Amino acid sequence: MTGRIARRRLLAAAAVGGGALTVGGWAMAGRSLTPGQPGLLLGSRTALPQPYAVPLPVPQVLAPTHSGSTADVYEITQQTARLRILPGLETTAWTYGGTFPGPTLVSRSGRRTVVRHRNELPHPTVVHLHGGHTPHGSDGYPTALILPRGGTASAADGMPNMPGMSEAADPRGDATAERTYTYPMHQRAATLWYHDHRMGFTGANVWHGLAGFHLVHDDEEQALPLPRGEQDIPLMITDRAFAADGSFRYPALDAAQHTPGVTAPYMDGVLGDVILVNGAPWPTLTTQRLRYRLRLLNASNARRYRLALDPPPPGGGGLVQIGSDGGLLERPLAHDTLDIAPAERFDVVVDFSRYRPGTRVHLVNGLGSGSTAHVMRFDLAAARPPADDSRIPDRLSAIPAPAPQRASVTRTFHFQRRASTGWTINGSPYEPGRPLATVRLGTTERWRFVTDFHHPVHLHLDHFQVAARNGRSPGPHDAGWKDTVDLRPAESMEIVTRFTDYPGRFMLHCHNLEHEDMAMMADFVAE
Repeated sequence: MTGRIARRRLLAAAAVGGGALTVGGWAMAGRSLTPGQPGLLLGSRTALPQPYAVPLPVPQVLAPTHSGSTADVYEITQQTARLRILPGLETTAWTYGGTFPGPTLVSRSGRRTVVRHRNELPHPTVVHLHGGHTPHGSDGYPTALILPRGGTASAADGMPNMPGMSEAADPRGDATAERTYTYPMHQRAATLWYHDHRMGFTGANVWHGLAGFHLVHDDEEQALPLPRGEQDIPLMITDRAFAADGSFRYPALDAAQHTPGVTAPYMDGVLGDVILVNGAPWPTLTTQRLRYRLRLLNASNARRYRLALDPPPPGGGGLVQIGSDGGLLERPLAHDTLDIAPAERFDVVVDFSRYRPGTRVHLVNGLGSGSTAHVMRFDLAAARPPADDSRIPDRLSAIPAPAPQRASVTRTFHFQRRASTGWTINGSPYEPGRPLATVRLGTTERWRFVTDFHHPVHLHLDHFQVAARNGRSPGPHDAGWKDTVDLRPAESMEIVTRFTDYPGRFMLHCHNLEHEDMAMMADFVAE
């Protein structure tokens, strides 16, 4: 049986009976039952560490290797590293620059950022700047491989066996041992992140450590009196499972990365039982009783979170949202809870002066249970805090309202699982080079997403605004410019976007990484 035929049969079997069943938004597989979650829990085979025993690490900001009059140049080596994540054990991670998360890149809007990636891992990779308004050649198309440096793999060896793959549609010539990504940064200040985007293996590569922050600043943001410096903290939230020796557990079909995807029980998504924040299990952060800006990123493969502060501050509304995927909101929004799907970002301000000195404030997950109900803890100093000159303005930015009536085209995309082919968009699994849409630059379009299951839908090239959810107003977490939206089972959503600047081939896909790897992606072409 060929690899391609075997892959088709596996997908079909999982779709019919081998994957998790979904009933009313609950995911069930074997004896796993997780409210509000896709996927199946993969348990660790080592003792879980005590929560709140390690300090929160903050990823190091990477310095440019060269800065010219118009651009900053960075170099990153993708390499294995032995990391101390669990007490008494070492974990081999696949990293950007030897750390997990990778180093944080900081850019200025309008100033070009150039990042040279060299691959010293044992397998091919691709890099995608998630949320970047980026030309096609630097967007991280999933077959634009960076091959292992000094290895024997060819471009063809790096390509997986995927349903629907054809030689004509497979751009295998776009592979290299090193790759330079150029980001013009013609976009607003925002919390972006970069991660692996290799076709068929994104889930495994991100799970093993290939993710990092990329922050963009601009004059508008800098003029606001928001918390900054040590009071501006990126928080990458992930879940992982560990083997007895401390290595990452992941149910890949093929650890050698020739056949993509995961074993059938995990087709709906892989959930871990250890919550990591910036690579540390359930860490603590000692804070002054001041305002802090927390840049929340869900970098999990499949897990959704419902984040809340415990105890909540007097009067509630402790998570004041100031930004979304694409930057600042027009006005701040106070939340008691935040639902955050894989790849979504929420910038929030927490005013710890609303608590009594010495309070311990937990960041908890209302969609978790047991170990996954906890995320991290803030330990408030007992001493009198220094003066706080930060505040949250009533108005943050000017954001035009979406204008669906100006859309030149309305398109519908169905995200569903089919018995014959598995995860699909509009009935077909992914085939590189076969676009589902051709858009004209400079025009506005309305896209409608319809789902059968939990799907965080991600659009490349341009940010969008949510015009409607289930035919009604957008939800409480849909505000601002977005690049990823959380759709629950049997939901529909309308978004409005204007395609700008860069022609070429781009992506629309589910950001549940197991769904993505098992062909829930589509090309669109901008011209």
